[in-house]
Amino acid sequence: MIDLDALKRIREDVAATGREIMLIAATKTQTKETVDEFMTIAPDFVLGENRVQELVAKYDERYRWHLIGQLQTNKVKYIIDKVELIHSLDRIELAKEIEKQASKHQKVQSCLVEINMGGEVTKGGVAPNEVTDFIRSLENYKHIKIEGIMSVLPNIDAPELDALYDELDVIFDKVKKIKQDNVEIKYLSAGMSGDYKTALSHKSNVLRLGRIIFGERIYTPSV
Repeated sequence: MIDLDALKRIREDVAATGREIMLIAATKTQTKETVDEFMTIAPDFVLGENRVQELVAKYDERYRWHLIGQLQTNKVKYIIDKVELIHSLDRIELAKEIEKQASKHQKVQSCLVEINMGGEVTKGGVAPNEVTDFIRSLENYKHIKIEGIMSVLPNIDAPELDALYDELDVIFDKVKKIKQDNVEIKYLSAGMSGDYKTALSHKSNVLRLGRIIFGERIYTPSV
């Protein structure tokens, strides 16, 4: 069930920042029917999918779609013509495949570089101290445009979480200074249902919100 009160609180929190914030509804495990219902309520949201199979199954050209989860190289071809932004570019092998598939579709694919701020082995992402070098290594990828950075921060309490967000803010400011033809840093995608207020108190301008809007996941897709 879509939590209308939560949506209202989110909008109030965003408005209080005085900044332009992109809101993404993380629709992992939600049905196509729920997605359609949500978009009638909040048409300004972007839809974010973690899994390629789910994105393909739910895809509707009326909506804006982002791939916000980990992306395997062999699945790039299924979403390259469907997504506006890929949030999880974190390795050269993936960049090569995105470049290849985007070239086939004669498009420039916008991407965010994912950063593993907590050094968690279960998560993807470039190490914080390698982000600048990684972005520079993509200079000759003409069908990729780097528009920002993304991170899934660990589930920890303040002040440790605030310290990681402070570090992420510094990285965001640093990469904005990169002068490269295929780099135009605009987005810091950080903040989910549990920590979005902390993200807003820092420099995040893209929130990925799932559980707070849709409740606990109860649907297991067959795709």
